[in-house]
Amino acid sequence: MAQTNDTSRLAEVETAVEQLTREEYGEFRKWFLDRDWKAWDRQIEVDSAAGKLDFLVREAHDEKDSGELRNL
Repeated sequence: MAQTNDTSRLAEVETAVEQLTREEYGEFRKWFLDRDWKAWDRQIEVDSAAGKLDFLVREAHDEKDSGELRNL
């Protein structure tokens, strides 16, 4: 039953988005993208604090030590 409710909510959102003016759609799209980036930033912070990204630091140090690290 929850899936039907979720499906109908999604259909309502889709219908509402389709009815937006071009300007409203642009504002909605900006809001949505900003929301996604903020969620991504929060996830990166959580993963970093948990040590899940430590391998990237180790890889960079290893490349630097071996002389393979390139400037961007």
